[in-house]
Amino acid sequence: MHSPITDPRILEAYLTDASNLHGHADGLFRPETTEEVAQIMAYCQEHGQPITVTASRTSTTGAPVPFGGWLLSMERMSGILRISEDEVEVQGGALLGEVQRQCEALGRLLPPDPTSRHECTVGAAIACNASGARAFKYGPTRPWVTAVTAVLPDGSIVEADRNTPIPKDWPVPRWTEPKVKTAAGYVPANNLLDLLIGQEGTLAIITQARLKLTDLPKQVLGFLAYFPSREAAVQFVDRARTAARDNPSGPITPRALEYLDHHCLAYAQERVGAVPESATCALFCEQEVGELGEDAHTEAWWETLSEIAGDLADETIITDSDAARAKLHELRHAVPAGINETVIRNGMPKVGTDLAVPDAHLNEVMALYESCPLPHATFGHIGDNHLHCNVLPTTAEELEAAKSWYRTLAYEVIRMGGTVSAEHGIGKLKRELLAEMVGPEVVAQFQSLKLHLDPQWILGRGTMVNANENLAAVV
Repeated sequence: MHSPITDPRILEAYLTDASNLHGHADGLFRPETTEEVAQIMAYCQEHGQPITVTASRTSTTGAPVPFGGWLLSMERMSGILRISEDEVEVQGGALLGEVQRQCEALGRLLPPDPTSRHECTVGAAIACNASGARAFKYGPTRPWVTAVTAVLPDGSIVEADRNTPIPKDWPVPRWTEPKVKTAAGYVPANNLLDLLIGQEGTLAIITQARLKLTDLPKQVLGFLAYFPSREAAVQFVDRARTAARDNPSGPITPRALEYLDHHCLAYAQERVGAVPESATCALFCEQEVGELGEDAHTEAWWETLSEIAGDLADETIITDSDAARAKLHELRHAVPAGINETVIRNGMPKVGTDLAVPDAHLNEVMALYESCPLPHATFGHIGDNHLHCNVLPTTAEELEAAKSWYRTLAYEVIRMGGTVSAEHGIGKLKRELLAEMVGPEVVAQFQSLKLHLDPQWILGRGTMVNANENLAAVV
């Protein structure tokens, strides 16, 4: 085994992620093969050496941020090994967006599309069961993973698909997940593959993966629809969801339903202009054109929008080409860009939510977002009742107030039967909320599984769950 890199100038680039949490490390490995990863892990387990796996550091939860010990970067395991009609095989460090680009050039689609897809890696997307706007139709990463190669904390290499049983002596957690889109805690799986998806780099390191592909749509319509009120937007979402569920081949079957509140529209207007004065919110939607044809889809959407949005329906932007739809994406992406500029200007980190609730509580939770006492902007995956409320404090006192408001909101979401993480995972920042959501008995089950696989608790220390009070919270 090679010695780790210890140059502090090199290490500095690996000590933070998109959460702005900043850690420290004693060394860095950049392996090129699964066998190298296994050798490093076996050494760490034998010597009680903590190690944290890292990739592109797009996480918003601090999971790849080390607090002591070594780092293992996947950056040199980035190969796209094979693309066939039905499947793509890649190394864990391959960039998701590049994999998708190469698949689409061959007429195939890999649907998971987290916002960071052009920067995040496939292994990390699997490790946190990432999703994105298209999750409304296609689900998160999990159903698209068919097999993985992974290294366990003792250095063992495992190959897992959905026919691979979990070893009988592993104490797999048995609990009931919320009936919403969720990425919180170890899954109560019945096969090894599903157990390794969403474990956030605490049970294994994903070094290689096979992912299922589907047909690339021949055409996708884009809609930017404005609404006079949040209630009207939710009414349209309810109508569209019901139509898609009742008739998956019908004229209203969106693959994406994304919400922008009036604060977001202000950001968009600053950058791209032309937002109607009477609009208080908007929906960015995508519709794949099927056998019914473009006209049938457009007419059905227009009829429903006219009924619900009133005169604002005339302001709807409809695109029928990839180039034109890219312009809508520019408006959609103007929002997080504007928010990031505000964060920099404020000199304070934002506090962002990643909560999801059952359908019946969508209006209720959106009213809670709107009641936030600090500057904020809310956008995201309304089709899954999963919105990101970004609170934008300007002082240290406001930052503490934002964190307090967020905790109170999360407890309300738990009461509604929702999840404290719909797509970002738990990481190091949301352990308290996970414990509140699942309860002490399930936390104990998580600890039991983790300790069984990782008796020295070396891998991903501080992420998702702690072993005991001697390994107390690092943040």
